[in-house]
Amino acid sequence: MQKRLLFNSKLLQITISRLCQHLIENHGDFSDSVILGMQPRGIYLAERIRKRLEEMLNTKIQLGYLDTTFHRDDFRRRESPKTPNQTKVPFIIEDKKVILIDDVLFTGRSVRAALDAMTMFGRPAKVELLVLIDRMYTRHIPVEANYVGRRVNTMTSQRVLVELEEQGKKDNIWLINETE
Repeated sequence: MQKRLLFNSKLLQITISRLCQHLIENHGDFSDSVILGMQPRGIYLAERIRKRLEEMLNTKIQLGYLDTTFHRDDFRRRESPKTPNQTKVPFIIEDKKVILIDDVLFTGRSVRAALDAMTMFGRPAKVELLVLIDRMYTRHIPVEANYVGRRVNTMTSQRVLVELEEQGKKDNIWLINETE
């Protein structure tokens, strides 16, 4: 197995600040915008984005966790069922601008499932996608992120490992080549 470092702690901090600046440019004071972190790993990035935005804007921003397990197109195709995570959306998203946040955009199927899952909480005015890593050229469905930390050209045999402090690890993001 070979690992190549894509982000260290300092670069991750700079990237998150840049993404937050971009969000502020498009959402202003966030009075009509909310954040939904996609379970399981997108919630850690969503929490960090919200914390940084609240520091920059000096205001509270609504954050929810969205689980897509029962909306996935492969839910019944697995040998063992996938264990669902908690959905926690303590607000209505009707007519709100929603920022979906996930750590890695790969095939786009999780995002499609998130769009389906979101409808239980209302009809948003607009939905945008923020990802830390966009694995280019790997889409199975036409999904594109509005805000991207870094675009990485990857092969199907590679994977991206996101390690964050919120998960009890040191901030690092790796591109891993699975070699035999």
